[in-house]
Amino acid sequence: MLLCVPKMRTFAADMKENKALIAHLSMFGACAGWGLMAPVGKDAMTHGFDGITMVTFRVVGACVLFLIASLWAPKEHVPRRDKLMFSGAALFGLLLNQCCYTLGLSITSPINASIVTTSMPIFAMLLAALILKEPITGKKALGVLMGCSGALMLILTSAAHADGKVGDIRGDLLCLFAQFSFALYLSLFNPLIRRYNVFTVNKYMFLWATLILLPFTFGHVKGVVLGEPIPARTWWEVAYVVGVGTFLCYILTMIGQRTLRPTVVSVYNYVQPIVSVGASLLMGIGVLKPTHAIAVVLVFSGVWLVTKSKSRRDMELAKSKK
Repeated sequence: MLLCVPKMRTFAADMKENKALIAHLSMFGACAGWGLMAPVGKDAMTHGFDGITMVTFRVVGACVLFLIASLWAPKEHVPRRDKLMFSGAALFGLLLNQCCYTLGLSITSPINASIVTTSMPIFAMLLAALILKEPITGKKALGVLMGCSGALMLILTSAAHADGKVGDIRGDLLCLFAQFSFALYLSLFNPLIRRYNVFTVNKYMFLWATLILLPFTFGHVKGVVLGEPIPARTWWEVAYVVGVGTFLCYILTMIGQRTLRPTVVSVYNYVQPIVSVGASLLMGIGVLKPTHAIAVVLVFSGVWLVTKSKSRRDMELAKSKK
């Protein structure tokens, strides 16, 4: 009997390691999938699709996939009040976020769009300070300053070149607002999205987003789809954006977030621009300038400082131990 105890401990340790490995691989896969989505989506929007058509396919397509997946997911009771609140979550977390990002990507370079994406934790920190009363430490303030400097450098570079491969200030600003919208969604609807599993949350959010978006875009999308023939390659790229870049990546993120700490999860955000830059250069739809490299260092360093700084909960725990 005593000989079984070490074996049980070894088995438990192996299970814990396997669970952590799966979580790390899931987060890497999700962020790599999002990073590849920028150049793939950009290429699709230069060969048959436009920004409005792409975002409509992304929202409606993911809605259908999550509705199907929810048939096998654990059933949860959602009160009418929460169902209505999901409409607000859909507005900030999906419509404004995905519309602005997709339209911005259609104008600017995929490299700029992916670098701007890493600014989301900085917006989240600022909004958490305003809405959730999280303290702003010295590290956070320095991180925000560095991140804003990097974003400003990108925007000024885009304004100077106005080139689709280098960047466009309009697209950069739209992508930047998309990150602000998603950070606002996290701050306002955090209790709601933590109350239910990922399939329930996304089912209602994508359903609301579809009901709001489709009446405004259906006529335009119909004209694009039934107009000039769209290459098969473009359809495969759209399928990737919907099936992998939206549906699968959301599920992989859920698997990672269940095991890993938020600070570890946020570090994987750095994978996106690395994958996006590499794919964009290989596909010939992006140009890497020296200012891009400096902006990457500033934004990454700023996000790292923000995620490493202490939260209000950490400070309260430290005080209670004294």
